[in-house]
Amino acid sequence: MTRKPAASTTQHPPSRLIVGISGASGVIYGIRLLELLKGSMIETHLVMSRTAELTLTYETKRKVADVKALADYCHSNDDLAAPISSGSFLTLGMIVAPCSAKSMAEIASGVTPTLIARAADVVLKERRRLVLMLRETPLHLGHIRNMAAVTEMGGIIAPPVPAMYVQPQSIEEMVDQSLGRVLDLFGLHLDHVARWDKDAKRRR
Repeated sequence: MTRKPAASTTQHPPSRLIVGISGASGVIYGIRLLELLKGSMIETHLVMSRTAELTLTYETKRKVADVKALADYCHSNDDLAAPISSGSFLTLGMIVAPCSAKSMAEIASGVTPTLIARAADVVLKERRRLVLMLRETPLHLGHIRNMAAVTEMGGIIAPPVPAMYVQPQSIEEMVDQSLGRVLDLFGLHLDHVARWDKDAKRRR
């Protein structure tokens, strides 16, 4: 007797993106990233460090609850049993925006005492996309070696460098341009991100 093959139960999970916000200056990058993805087809999973919550009070007038409300799901940085700590939890990858030198060092070493570091480690081992928007300057040799280590493991170091050729008129425009370039790396393209066109100025 020949058995019929079982019916396929293939499911298409939602497109998920992990957003880590570390304690580096530039918390606006993480906030704006969540705003850009809000209402999209991308399911966002947010992790904020305690230092990020403190930085939020220094750099903005927003409350932690307001930022968390922008994400679809929020996880404590101490919760190493969160879904995003497992490779079986399917995601597109992770963006740490901004990324502190400390968080990068944890990721580079493979020592993961926090959920931000653990989730990033999982993304790397599963060969998914990891982008660290490093906010540190100047850099010493240890920083550079950590950047190299993350790159060798498949991660991308993407400091938020302003694209002056688009002649940004505000901080918000500079932030959006940097985030647009990062989202490009995930195949997510923002319509309002200015692209290089050598003839653009000539046509104005």
